[in-house]
Amino acid sequence: MRKHIIRIATLAAAAGLAASAADLLTLDQAVAIAVDQNRSLRNSALEVEKAQDSVAANRTRQFPSFSLNVLGAQQLQPFDFTIQKGQLGNYQGTGPLPGEDVHFKSPMEPTGLLVGKVSQPLTSLIRIRRGLETLKTTAEIAREQSRADRQKTVRDVKRAYYGIQQLESSLRSVRQTRDLYAELEKLTENYVAGQVVLKSELLDIQANLAKTEQTTLELEDQTASGKEQLNQLLGRDVLIDFEVQPALEITDDETTLEAARGQALNRRPEVHQAQLRAKQAEQDLRAKRAEYIPDVSADFSSYSLLNFGQFLPTQTSSVGINVSWEPFDWGRKKHEIAGKQRTIEEARNAEKDTVNAVLMDVNDKYRQLRRSQAQLRVARLSQEAAMEGLRVMKNKYAVKAALLKDVLQGQVGLEQSNSDYQQALVSFWNARADFERALGEDQ
Repeated sequence: MRKHIIRIATLAAAAGLAASAADLLTLDQAVAIAVDQNRSLRNSALEVEKAQDSVAANRTRQFPSFSLNVLGAQQLQPFDFTIQKGQLGNYQGTGPLPGEDVHFKSPMEPTGLLVGKVSQPLTSLIRIRRGLETLKTTAEIAREQSRADRQKTVRDVKRAYYGIQQLESSLRSVRQTRDLYAELEKLTENYVAGQVVLKSELLDIQANLAKTEQTTLELEDQTASGKEQLNQLLGRDVLIDFEVQPALEITDDETTLEAARGQALNRRPEVHQAQLRAKQAEQDLRAKRAEYIPDVSADFSSYSLLNFGQFLPTQTSSVGINVSWEPFDWGRKKHEIAGKQRTIEEARNAEKDTVNAVLMDVNDKYRQLRRSQAQLRVARLSQEAAMEGLRVMKNKYAVKAALLKDVLQGQVGLEQSNSDYQQALVSFWNARADFERALGEDQ
């Protein structure tokens, strides 16, 4: 009998220590790959770059603008008119102007008009620069959103990784149980043949073996799906196979709830975004008030004519000040400013709600982490109790005070306790990942 027990224990150990040909993927490697290759994070980074491009594009509005307009046309009828003698006046000493009738007629040829203009905004610089401040704040909001997306992706990668760890832990336990039932089936078949036990006991063992094989298949499928989901989060081919590390042991965490709240308020992207939106609303108000200022610009214009006849100048230039102002708008700007002020109030209310939401989230994740720690302690004690129970059962079997079935049942109980402990450990690390995201940690 002892040889059978040693053989069963050897099979269980071999199942637990079987090496895999797939590459080992650590949690730190998975997080680094996701931060570098996740396509959603790439799109988030592109949004930041788009916001920065918008700032750079609008900054050029402060500089002189150059425009060139060219018109080519064919006259359908000529300029044909006559200035009669003396039509421009009759002056003493010079006589009539003109001294005789002058007839003008433009040729029926293609004509051209070339207009060049250089304009430097002056008072508009105030509105442009206030608009730039708003756009810069928009870029900062996009940057904080990118941080939030990165934190969410890191949390999702950790949860997916821990989920695979939990599945593989359960799979190892089930495979060991399957091997134990298979060995017990062979042993019981010999007992049935020798009429030592009833056939019903063999049928029970075979039924349990079939259930264990079904559970093994389900866990293998779930593990494969979990790996595909993790590969998708990492931004790589979903068919890449890999192995994960066993769940790490619990580490001491001396973070207090008060310290966690302060850290979250300083680091959470949601809080920063709410603050930036309130700032942006105030900048929008300042930009709207700048619309009361008349638009004044310094302009230089040049006009060139082609084939309009000799009676018109072929080129002329001018320099001056261009003023555009709307002195009366029926109260439109006043109402728009009132709307901006209400937007500021809404943003401030949203900021307060965001702060409260972050504090509640930190409190909830902190409590979940404490509960998972307590659950882990219970699972560890259950594991130790199962180990001690198996030790006692083996000692009883050595003095023929227990049956082999009891020893194997104790072994199965220990494997289940080990699986429960691993699941509790993974649950703890899931809670830890959620808590770290609640604190605003980027990795």
